[in-house]
Amino acid sequence: MARGGPPKVMKTRPACSVESTTWAASSTERPPAPVLRLGLRYARGLREQSARAILRARAARPFSSIDDLAVRVPALRKDEINRLAEIGALNSLERIHRRDALWQAQRAILPVGPLLEELEETGEPSPLSPMNTEERLWADYRGTGLTVGKHPMAYRRAEMQALGVVPAMHLTRIPNGRLVRIAGAVIVRQRPGTAKGFVFLSMEDETGIMNAIVTPDIFDRYKFEVLGERFLIVDGALQNQDGVISVKAEHIEALHAGAAASSHNFH
Repeated sequence: MARGGPPKVMKTRPACSVESTTWAASSTERPPAPVLRLGLRYARGLREQSARAILRARAARPFSSIDDLAVRVPALRKDEINRLAEIGALNSLERIHRRDALWQAQRAILPVGPLLEELEETGEPSPLSPMNTEERLWADYRGTGLTVGKHPMAYRRAEMQALGVVPAMHLTRIPNGRLVRIAGAVIVRQRPGTAKGFVFLSMEDETGIMNAIVTPDIFDRYKFEVLGERFLIVDGALQNQDGVISVKAEHIEALHAGAAASSHNFH
């Protein structure tokens, strides 16, 4: 261990239109640990010219509000400022939540006459409730393809424990041939031409990645689950061959866990 204690863990924060650093411009404190800000390039649908216009305006001086952003970056389209609001990139502007930001963005982009178009306007707080956990996850995956918060499976861990599901990180403790139950988001589906109809699944939970082997007869039985579900529960025998761990599926069912990243299928 390095002198001075354990190494600090790098954290990732959402994209932000306010500042390029990870600490608010008005803060006089130093961040407790290194953090990494998610870049604007991760905002799906945000054009490069709009992102560069944000950076130029932000370099001149920090944005003071969503209206200030809309006034000083006229290149921003309605769908782009809405996307920034949806993924939380505007939250720090006025210490608001995402639905507040969407509310303010809708008002900020309303057309005005030439007399007022250069003036910043402050609106009333929105009457909308904050997004719940599931809504934030859907917004993250829809808007950026990832989430910097907890993995969706982390919110289901107590339920998974009750069902006897083994987290990915604990599979190394289980003897070869033991029946196990795993569950997670499907991130890769593969069926190589040389594999005689076998399908290989890579699944992810908040602790790591696990692999499942689906034989042709099991695939025929659970085809719709294997091909169509974002999250799966798989029962089968654990195989540990030279440290490579996988589960040979015997039973597969859908786990309705909500939002997840898009999987890579048969590439």
